[in-house]
Amino acid sequence: QVQLVESGGGLVQAGGSLRLSCAASGSIFKINDMGWYRQAPGKERELVAAITSSGSSGSTNYADYVKGRFTISRDNAKNTLYLQMNSLKPEDTAVYYCKADVTTTTFYSMRYWGKGTLVTVSS
Repeated sequence: QVQLVESGGGLVQAGGSLRLSCAASGSIFKINDMGWYRQAPGKERELVAAITSSGSSGSTNYADYVKGRFTISRDNAKNTLYLQMNSLKPEDTAVYYCKADVTTTTFYSMRYWGKGTLVTVSS
C-alpha cells in the first residue's frame, strides 16, 4: 500500500504565494510520473501540473492558466512532490490533489491519489 499526504494549503490573499508538498510512503519501488490536480466547488477535477521521473528533475507540463505562476518539482530521494504557487488569484481557490504513478515493491503499477489540501485565495 502507498500513501500520499499533501500539506501546505491554507488561506492567502490574492497576489500571495503558497508551497504545497506531497509526501509518498509505503511499498514503493519507484515513483514514475507525478502531478497536481485541483477541483473547485461545482467543477470537475483538472490537471494543474505534471512532472515525469526522468533524471533528477524530470520534464514538466503545465495547464495554461498556471504557466509562469506555478512551478512543479520533485525530490526523488525524499519521494516528495512540490508545487510552488505564486501570484495567486481567487480563481485558484480549490482542493489540490497529488497524483503518483507508482511501481510497488511487488512490481505492480498503480495510480495513487492524496486526500487533498484546500487552497483559498481571497480577493
